[in-house]
Amino acid sequence: MEQRIKEERRKNTDRKKVQKKNDRPAPKKKEQQIHADNGFCMYAKKCGGCDYQGISYEKQLKNKQEMVKKNVGKFCKVNPIIGMEQPYHYRNKVHAVFDIVRGNKGPRRSHTFGRGMAPGTIISGVYAAGTHDVVNIDECQIEDEIAGAIIRDIRGLLRSFKIKTYDEDTGYGLFRHVLVRRGFFSGEVMVVLVLGSPILPSKNNFVKALRKLHPEITTIVINVNDKKTSMVLGEKETVLYGKGYIEDTLCGCTFRISPKSFYQVNPIQTEILYRKAISYAKLTGKERVVDAYCGIGTIGLIAASKAKEVISVELNQDAVKDAIINAKRNQIKNVRFYHADAGEFMVDMAKQGEKVDVVFMDPPRAGSDEAFLNSVLKLAPERIVYVSCNPETLARDLKYLTRREYEAVECQPVDMFPWTGHVETVCLLSKLHEAKHHVNVRLDMDELDLTSAESKATYEEIKLYVAEHNDGMKVSNLYIAQVKAKYGIIERENYNKAKSDDAWRPQCPKEKEEAIEAALKYFQMI
Repeated sequence: MEQRIKEERRKNTDRKKVQKKNDRPAPKKKEQQIHADNGFCMYAKKCGGCDYQGISYEKQLKNKQEMVKKNVGKFCKVNPIIGMEQPYHYRNKVHAVFDIVRGNKGPRRSHTFGRGMAPGTIISGVYAAGTHDVVNIDECQIEDEIAGAIIRDIRGLLRSFKIKTYDEDTGYGLFRHVLVRRGFFSGEVMVVLVLGSPILPSKNNFVKALRKLHPEITTIVINVNDKKTSMVLGEKETVLYGKGYIEDTLCGCTFRISPKSFYQVNPIQTEILYRKAISYAKLTGKERVVDAYCGIGTIGLIAASKAKEVISVELNQDAVKDAIINAKRNQIKNVRFYHADAGEFMVDMAKQGEKVDVVFMDPPRAGSDEAFLNSVLKLAPERIVYVSCNPETLARDLKYLTRREYEAVECQPVDMFPWTGHVETVCLLSKLHEAKHHVNVRLDMDELDLTSAESKATYEEIKLYVAEHNDGMKVSNLYIAQVKAKYGIIERENYNKAKSDDAWRPQCPKEKEEAIEAALKYFQMI
């Protein structure tokens, strides 16, 4: 009996041991319940954050491949998408909004996602799609497990310390959000407490209690957001514990990550994405590179060892400060950082007659505007490496650039966000050294012979290419002949000639003209 009691005590002690700082979390048995074979999550119907719930991961990858091909395939080759071996718990940045279970009164009495809990119970999670009703979430299949455990325990501490959550309707209350960022390779953990005022009651005891539960936490920061806004983070910050930031390693470089810094949320796939981007740049050590939208300097600093010089531009001042520190931290001396609008900066460079070989651009989901794209054109780099999180805006920007002295060469999709409808891509564009214009010249047919361009592809081959790259689009011999004639390619059989002088001839629609032009470029006929 005594031996049995000792054994039970030993088991209980083992359960309470906290994982060491750099250890990876062991998978939980409960995990199998939320990670069903089809990936279905218990919160799927309430949360709405993951578009691909109930769809196998293989099917997700297929859908994303088709989405990229539909948008970008008309411009260039689209490589097979690179997925994850383990598409769970990949988000190293976790945000939770805090609230309480409400009764049947007030503007948000329809708040039902705490059903089964007593009114006033503290909950945390995400906003339900299209609302500001909080879905109480204990664990998420795509978020870091340690971050999830920290957020759950903070709920308990708020009850113990009698700290009230913020009420969006009245503006009263203190505790609004928690942001947890974890270094995938370093194991460092940052907790950001977003409050409606700078004063946290019993802050020292609160920090001690939280670190007792989670000694892996390396820094705790208070962020003050005292405005009625949908923005999570405010301007003012106070460090309660640690250095106020974390560090992590990516592609061999160490990066400082502050509360407001942009850093990709999936470190495993980010390495794949960035290594592909740098390979597209074809750096030999002699190139001058611009890293637009540089953030904390990730792509530029990783590329620096292979380039002669890197010029990094970012509008977010906090990110620029981190980027400068990151360069010093990695002892990289051939990168310069500028706090400026990237488009305006590159226009100024072009006006001063400066030249660059490569431009890296990683714009927001909305893509780039014409002003920025024109600034890239003025700078005229040999290669543009475009990192995009939205295939639709990528296609829009490719259309603009490929009509102005650039051709899209290749595109690589990378699944950065499993279980969601989002997909990341990196695309290579190369500068054309012949101007995109033609001159109409009248020649006698006797002076003409079969051109080399005519011999490169048959009409059937052109039709097949157009169909494969444009969702089955059909084009006629007449339309192909009209486009060929536009570029001065002479036909032995004149499909473009009407049977009578006054006969009406259909003209090739703009969409089909562009598709045929793409085929002719592919076969190197224009």
